[in-house]
Amino acid sequence: MARPNDEVEALLREYADLIAITGGDAFKARAYEKAARAIGGHPVDIAQMDEDGLREIPNVGRSIADKVLEYLRTGKVSVVEERRAKIPAGVRELITIPTLGPKKAMRLYEDLHISSVQELAAAIESDALADLKGFGEKTQENILHGIQLMQQAGGRILIPLALDTAESIVAELSQVTGCKKCTYAGSLRRMRETIGDIDILVAAKRSAPFMEALGALPSTAETIATGEKKTSIRTTKGVQVDLRVLPPDSWGAGLQYFTGSKAHNIRTRTIAVREGLKLSEYGLFDADSGESVASRTEEDVYERLGLPWIPPTLREDRGEVQAAQRGELPEVVTERDIRGDLHTHTDLTDGLAPLEAMVEAAAERGYAYYAVTDHAPNLYMQRMTDEKILAQRERLRELDGTQHRMRLLHGTELNIGPDGEVDWPDEFLAGFDLCVASLHSHFDLSRKAMTRRLVRACENPHVHILGHPTTRLLGKRPGVDADWDEVFAVCARTGTALEVNAQPDRLDLCDEDILRAKEQHGVKFAVNTDAHSVLHLAQLRYGVGTAQRGWLTKDDVINAWPLTRLRRFLRKGGRG
Repeated sequence: MARPNDEVEALLREYADLIAITGGDAFKARAYEKAARAIGGHPVDIAQMDEDGLREIPNVGRSIADKVLEYLRTGKVSVVEERRAKIPAGVRELITIPTLGPKKAMRLYEDLHISSVQELAAAIESDALADLKGFGEKTQENILHGIQLMQQAGGRILIPLALDTAESIVAELSQVTGCKKCTYAGSLRRMRETIGDIDILVAAKRSAPFMEALGALPSTAETIATGEKKTSIRTTKGVQVDLRVLPPDSWGAGLQYFTGSKAHNIRTRTIAVREGLKLSEYGLFDADSGESVASRTEEDVYERLGLPWIPPTLREDRGEVQAAQRGELPEVVTERDIRGDLHTHTDLTDGLAPLEAMVEAAAERGYAYYAVTDHAPNLYMQRMTDEKILAQRERLRELDGTQHRMRLLHGTELNIGPDGEVDWPDEFLAGFDLCVASLHSHFDLSRKAMTRRLVRACENPHVHILGHPTTRLLGKRPGVDADWDEVFAVCARTGTALEVNAQPDRLDLCDEDILRAKEQHGVKFAVNTDAHSVLHLAQLRYGVGTAQRGWLTKDDVINAWPLTRLRRFLRKGGRG
């Protein structure tokens, strides 16, 4: 389940919020936020470290190290418990609303006795906040939008928590005597950007041992329901897991059925009916005789329906069945196809690891090439200078080819200004191997102004990749409003790749926009991690899953190309 690093990161972030809510020192709150981020991104398990080891982590001093050790020893931190006791539970609920900070949450409680999301929404609707300083019309609109984002997310979770939970349970159940096969299915297998319940399937002759084993796991908080065919539990992280045990002979049919999607399954069942067959989670049967004609593997089931096996990430009824019938199903890009990462950071700006560590970790992944793209100076808090970036370039050239012959590209992540301008003059930008350009501010421009801003950036001859294009944060911030078809068309015309950002709270572009940009405009893409630590490099799998859902092949993805072809593309306008 979750690493101790992740648990401590969450605890320190909460403590930083509690400090802010109670009017504590802003510098202290920021210090805990920085420490939380550093611990979460640290590659070594902190449970194995002593105080000296903890203090070697950036931004972790003696006081924070002591609190970490206290948590690892007792499961709690006394000062955090004391701060929690001072804050009404309702206020802590309010600060989970995107766009509503801790100080505003406390004012709402103190001045208007608002202590829940529902009460806040009702207060805004009744205009009860009109006379409260700092809560003007625009602020109220933003808060309502934040509430809407929360409601849309509902109980859904991001992919990392879902995968961590599912893979841990699969590993445990696979060890139970009698297990023939075990895996996860449902929306997680289809790599949807958020996940509701987790579906786990087991192939075995007897179900009872697996139902009992699931309920007895340390990560199981409660058993919701249990029976011979299905058991549902809730984990200590609040995630619902549904376990189904199938007869081994029905494995393929069950896996196909419980993977979904519902709309995809309607398509396959319709084909079955036309063929005089009946398809269920137990198999594909002759409708008249009831004889099983296919069930052991998914491939058998699809083949009997006259279809090739369809990758789970495509099973959303977006034309994949029809494409399969025509023999035009795409061979979607895989993680193995990716030859390098083109958007990463080091501790020169807001990354957590030095250049050498990031390069070594990338080489260990087997990459042929790797780009370092630290933030440019217009993102002021990063304090980049010409001298710093040039010194980094010199060091990067020294490291080029020294790690498993991996080639290194020196790049930067430019900040797209309100009018579409980017950092540094043309002559300075010409020295980079590649430039990613991204939006980091001014998200509320009009649709026309935002479109013009993005178009101008893409038309810059030194911009090769449009980074996290919509700027969305899942469950927290919507994407910016722009005429995306116009932006996609300009990307295709200028030879600017669209990023599929693999950070699990971004997954930006989303699958539907990827498909539209590819099919209607012929855009190329870059699947990047935007890694800020060594651990983040492994998040590539989330970006690849999203790329697959957008029907991308390795020919669509510039960092699945050989370096010589990539370099032609980076000459801006070269299409490989």
